[in-house]
Amino acid sequence: MKHFKRAALILIAIILVIGISGFGYVYSKLNKIYVKDDVVKNTEEQGTMVDGITNILLVGTDGEYVEKGNRSDGIMLVTIDTNNKDIKISSIARDTYVDIPGYSTEKLTHAYAYEGIDLLKEVFKENFDLDIDKYIAVNFGSFMEIIDEIGGVVVDVPESGLESINSNIDSCYNYYSNKDSVGEKEYLTQSGTQRLNGYQALAFSRIRYTDSAFHREARHREVAESAYKEFAQKGIDTYKRCAEIVLNNTKTNISPIEMMNLAYTVLKINDKDIEQFQFPLEEYRNGHIISKQKGWVLEWEKEPNLEAWHKFIFGEE
Repeated sequence: MKHFKRAALILIAIILVIGISGFGYVYSKLNKIYVKDDVVKNTEEQGTMVDGITNILLVGTDGEYVEKGNRSDGIMLVTIDTNNKDIKISSIARDTYVDIPGYSTEKLTHAYAYEGIDLLKEVFKENFDLDIDKYIAVNFGSFMEIIDEIGGVVVDVPESGLESINSNIDSCYNYYSNKDSVGEKEYLTQSGTQRLNGYQALAFSRIRYTDSAFHREARHREVAESAYKEFAQKGIDTYKRCAEIVLNNTKTNISPIEMMNLAYTVLKINDKDIEQFQFPLEEYRNGHIISKQKGWVLEWEKEPNLEAWHKFIFGEE
């Protein structure tokens, strides 16, 4: 499963919205993935925080281990802004060159593999001046099943990526243990806006070499937004089935009560046009091979990138 990178972050909407599917049922499921934080924060050492704004770090690991030992090949920050009734998604490039406390300066993706979520949160604080107290970590086991359960996602397939998608479909389709449940394999025959099933959506998310890593990140956000819209229209039975799938592959420090409150807040905001941000910004980054050991990384200018990102998350003030 290590090849199915980043796609699990598309489960954001599912995790946040399952809270409305029935208190007793969902509470018991959420309680199984809840990991209580034992760290007491010193408010004087916190990064930037604003009342009314909740930031949730979403981590998709590139293997079956959700604790540590696998890289965080998908990283997003979901911002729930109750002040302005907004939901925003920031994508952080996995190759962003950062200082990892206790290790060295290297790709952001390595922090989670070293020591899991605690080290990744520390990296965010030291490098981005963002204090992350809520997180959801997911492995890739449930991606295709969830997309199929909600009836697929609507995305814009680029003509340049059509061949790449179809070449990926074989491996994605073969991953299903029960192929009878999804029917015969179907390739895409045209580009443009269309509805994709689970293995097609995963193949879409894995388009490579036709454009840049930043275009791939944009496609992941496109699938995430579509999944959010599809899921929000479904009923209780769908929520329950999705809960069974995703919660078996998830870890979070958000308590069941908090999760259900967040789900209610997200549904109440009902933001159909989710704002998106890619970090680091194209004009303030430099992607290159820094050394044979560290490979291709994204070096970035701190002041303009953080100023723009903080403004996106917290607003003008």
